[in-house]
Amino acid sequence: MIIAEAQRDAQKVRGDGDAQSIRIYADAFGQDKEFFAFYRSMQAYRDALTGHGTSFVLTPDTGFFRFFENSGATETPPAASAGPK
Repeated sequence: MIIAEAQRDAQKVRGDGDAQSIRIYADAFGQDKEFFAFYRSMQAYRDALTGHGTSFVLTPDTGFFRFFENSGATETPPAASAGPK
C-alpha cells in the first residue's frame, strides 16, 4: 500500500512538472518565436550529433541547418550602417 501511494504521488509530481514545462515553452515561444526556434534547433543538433561515429548525409539547403546559413559572414548590423556615407 505504501509503494502504491508513493508511485501515485510520483506520477502526480511528474505530471505537474510536465505541465509547467509545457507552459514555460509556450510562454517563451510567444515572446520571441525566432529565438525559440533557434533554441529548439540547438537542442536538436545536440541530440542528433552526440556520440562517436555519428554521420549525417544531408543537403546543405535542408531546414535542419538553417541557423548555420551565413554563419561565417561578416555583415555590418543594420543599425550600425544607417549613417551617411
